Amino acid sequence: MEDGFIKETKLVEKTDEQKDLELIKSVIKAKLDLEVAGKNFEYADGELIDYYAYQIKAEQAKLDYLLKKVKNKALALDMINEIKLRLTEDQAI
Repeated sequence: MEDGFIKETKLVEKTDEQKDLELIKSVIKAKLDLEVAGKNFEYADGELIDYYAYQIKAEQAKLDYLLKKVKNKALALDMINEIKLRLTEDQAI
C-alpha cells in the first residue's frame, strides 16, 4: 500500500463458451507454433538443430494436450470454424 491507495483486482468468471473459444484459439496457436518450429528446423544449423528439435517436441506435446482437452469437452474443431476464428483474430490485431 503506497500513499494510502489499495490496488483492487477484479476477478471475472468466464462463461463456458468463452473458455471453449479460448481453448480452440490455443489449439490453433499451438498448431501454428508447431509449423513455425518445423520450418525453423529445416533451415537450422549447428546447435540450433537441437534447439528446434526440442521446440518441435515441446510444441507437439502442448498440441496433444490441448487436443485431448478438446476431445474430453466434445468440442467440434472443423475447418470452417478454424478459418472463422483465424479471420476474427486477424481483425482483432
